Amino acid sequence: MGDNGFRIEKDSMGELQVPADALWGAQTQRAVENFPVSGLPVPRAFIRALGLVKGAAAGANLKLDLLDEPRARAIEQAAAAVADGDHDAHFPVDIFQTGSGTSSNMNANEVIATLATAALGDTVHPNDHVNMGQSSNDVIPTCIHVSAALELKESLLPALDHLATTIEEKARSCDSHVKTGRTHLMDAMPVRMSQELGGWASQVRNGMARLESGLPRLTGLAQGGTAVGTGINAHESFGAVFAELLGEQTGLGFHPADDYFESLSSQDTAVELSGQLKTVAVSVMKIANDLRWMNSGPLAGLGEIALPALQPGSSIMPGKVNPVIPESAAMVAAQVIGNDATITVAGQAGNFQLNVMLPVIAYNLLQSIHVLASAARLLADKAIAGFSVNEGNLQAALERNPILVTALNPVIGYELGAATAKKAYADGRPILEVALEMTDLDENELSRLLDPAGLTEGGIRK
Repeated sequence: MGDNGFRIEKDSMGELQVPADALWGAQTQRAVENFPVSGLPVPRAFIRALGLVKGAAAGANLKLDLLDEPRARAIEQAAAAVADGDHDAHFPVDIFQTGSGTSSNMNANEVIATLATAALGDTVHPNDHVNMGQSSNDVIPTCIHVSAALELKESLLPALDHLATTIEEKARSCDSHVKTGRTHLMDAMPVRMSQELGGWASQVRNGMARLESGLPRLTGLAQGGTAVGTGINAHESFGAVFAELLGEQTGLGFHPADDYFESLSSQDTAVELSGQLKTVAVSVMKIANDLRWMNSGPLAGLGEIALPALQPGSSIMPGKVNPVIPESAAMVAAQVIGNDATITVAGQAGNFQLNVMLPVIAYNLLQSIHVLASAARLLADKAIAGFSVNEGNLQAALERNPILVTALNPVIGYELGAATAKKAYADGRPILEVALEMTDLDENELSRLLDPAGLTEGGIRK
């Protein structure tokens, strides 16, 4: 350690100063100095994937008799510590770095080599040993797939299932509540609140199915393609052994990509996944905005429900309470939609044998998964599960709804129905009262035909 708190490290380009207590080496330090862009390091989920990948690579090289057992075990142990998050502070490289992610790959190689060397008491080289049979060009695409697949399995899909289940449970408890339906934000035929919420739940479950449909492609890994897809400097069985070991460790069905040239040169699977995440975000936005409208008021809005009061809503208007959870969820949806635009543009950067916007794809993809999972649980637990229904407001709106006359069309015809609805609206009177005056139907028949609950069952009522 020098007097100034730095030590001297060197690589193929020469010497430079590295913080004395840093686990990284010269190549990482060059990246720190070259890319002072955003202050955004690679995400935790991606560092975890780097650790898992390096550990599985060491295991594969050991199994293929390419790496001696003491070094392989030391690398596996160090990589596991990286995967577990013990050394996140030693991954300082900015997201906006070299497009291949070489700096992050070397960051992992150097940190793991430092840890393994200390544990072994013998030199473990970042390139020759930790990076054996690998290239940044297959490691980083592999880590994108591994990190995204794990975050889907462990975080987003369970969160979406929780949201759908919560909506379904709330729908059952709201089945007796009939409300005015709305199309174009205008009064329409009545629906049960359970039917409205059931639509939300179906959106969420369809989103889950879309995400799951992409897993066979997401679990296909670039590892083994090395520099350009030919597998140079890797054992011909490396990719298969690597995927098998990683699958055993994670419980996911990882396998070598069908075509290494495709998996290095394109990020179509990441673009596909981002599109599916965007679709989920659109569903979240719809649900959040429906909740905001239903909660609006409490006096001058729809006032159909009351969301849980979580915090004061205004610094100047006492007593105001806002729909903060739906607002938060809507902003998450907007962020994910924006992330998808970034990933789409980045996906086009597959020039010949390598995509060169890999780090920004990784960052935005993982952020979208993370924030959607958080928003789904918040919507479920702090908005949907606890809202109360204002039955009086629902009934008052139903009684004044002239569109109920639609149910009379088969009996009195469209033209008389329209005239009846217009008069009811103009007079501000219930449709039943006006229909008694303008049709030949008696009160019992009108009450039966215009019963809002009955009108939610569908079909022609005779």
